Amino acid sequence: MSNLLDIRNLSICFDHGPRVVDSLSISIAKGETLALVGESGSGKSISALSVLRLLDERHASYPEGEILFQGEDMLQASEKRLRQIRGQEISMIFQEPMTSLNPLHTVEKQISETLELHKGMRGAQARNRCLELLALVGIQNPESRLDSYPHQLSGGQKQRVMIAMALANEPELLIADEPTTALDVTVQKQVLELLQDLQRKLGMAILLITHDLTIVRRYADRVAVMEHGNRVEYSDTGSLFSAPKHPYTRKLLDAEPPTTPPVRQDHRDRLLDVHQLDVRFPLKRSLFGKVTSSFHAVQQASFSLGRGETLGIVGESGSGKTTIGHALLKLTASTGEIEMDGDRLEALTQKQFRPWRRRIQIVFQDPFGSLSPRMSIQDIVGEGLGIHDPDGAAAHESKVIQALRDVGLDPDARHRYPHEFSGGQRQRIAIARALVLQPDIIILDEPTSALDRTVQKQVIQLLRDIQARYGLSYIFISHDLAVVRALSHKLLVLQHGQIIEYGNAGDIFRSPRERYTQELLSAAFFYQNSTTTN
Repeated sequence: MSNLLDIRNLSICFDHGPRVVDSLSISIAKGETLALVGESGSGKSISALSVLRLLDERHASYPEGEILFQGEDMLQASEKRLRQIRGQEISMIFQEPMTSLNPLHTVEKQISETLELHKGMRGAQARNRCLELLALVGIQNPESRLDSYPHQLSGGQKQRVMIAMALANEPELLIADEPTTALDVTVQKQVLELLQDLQRKLGMAILLITHDLTIVRRYADRVAVMEHGNRVEYSDTGSLFSAPKHPYTRKLLDAEPPTTPPVRQDHRDRLLDVHQLDVRFPLKRSLFGKVTSSFHAVQQASFSLGRGETLGIVGESGSGKTTIGHALLKLTASTGEIEMDGDRLEALTQKQFRPWRRRIQIVFQDPFGSLSPRMSIQDIVGEGLGIHDPDGAAAHESKVIQALRDVGLDPDARHRYPHEFSGGQRQRIAIARALVLQPDIIILDEPTSALDRTVQKQVIQLLRDIQARYGLSYIFISHDLAVVRALSHKLLVLQHGQIIEYGNAGDIFRSPRERYTQELLSAAFFYQNSTTTN
């Protein structure tokens, strides 16, 4: 079988520095799926972007190698020729659909642009093709979505629009760069199965870039594993999973989270009780400010949390997970009862609630966006101490040092800035910021979703160790059920703001009662349970 794409001994440098990709050789046949896997910084995306020469060539250079697409070397192609190939013969789906879609243009305009450029389609012809493509990728009522802007679509819908744009001209090769990382497990499964189905219909090849080997196991024909810019293993999927040869591959395969939470000491001590929590967001107001339409984000939610216990909150995007966390912190207006250690919190003003913020802390999803780039680690971790313990300034530095030690970071690095740390290290800094105040509860809002599996495993173990050491309680919000299973003693399943199922986490994971929970777990563990490849 002749190869559609041949990358031979490709090396890439930036600003004539050391090679970030070194002598990479891979190939893809027509109709085949090749997965390019590895941790962040391994060179996966850089290699893929090079196929279409999308790297900034004022800084990027190719000391050696060839990128042969249907026998034509892309490194020698003119800019005019590259424009003909991009979007026509080779298309790309980027990792983050919100930043890849133009917020100022409608769905129709963005899909039509590539049709006009490569096919000369305009007007009704282009509109009809847009409708066909949206229907093809599973968008419900495509006519109603043509005039939508990206912010009016869910994460899954935005990713489907990106796929529609990439497939508009029926390319020979589709490069999918982490196409499902930001999606819920049910949407992730839908998108991957959609790509697989479209691949069969169109006969296209797929270069799938991911750090999630559980997805690779189900959808890839062959796998190339990259570490520090080098290809360290290259084989068919079955062989790689059954008999990995390289230590790094074995490390990636061993990075799955534990399947059970840590044993909790049975204190039978209730720390937090929530009754009938209700959150509404106003959508429309009258001329005089009266709310005429609202969105019911959380509906009559009741749950409890014990000392040293972890409550996992799961559900798809828009189910109300994060809203519950924000309501507990009084960052979102709510009704209902919130009781902590026998004290009622729901009626407190922001000023009255301020001392309680020391006892309830939060760690956000994005380990870079939640840390100020202008503050040193010392200032970031110690900021809360300055607010809640202004009279103890002399001891602040020692508390910061201890918090950094608790999360496994060198205290000598406290004078550095966030950009000098990896994603996993930044998340440890965010945990240290919450931990330094010695809270009773930490709300963890998707704290591992942006991290590689190996780093996820480290953070999970860190959270387990800290909980055992200090008896902390966690509210763990996530769409990654494998991570939730590794940490949670109790589980709360949300759908459209309503609690669908609530109880012992182990019992629910073993035998979920509700159909929605069954579907959620089926999608989450579909890849792990699958033993076949496509």
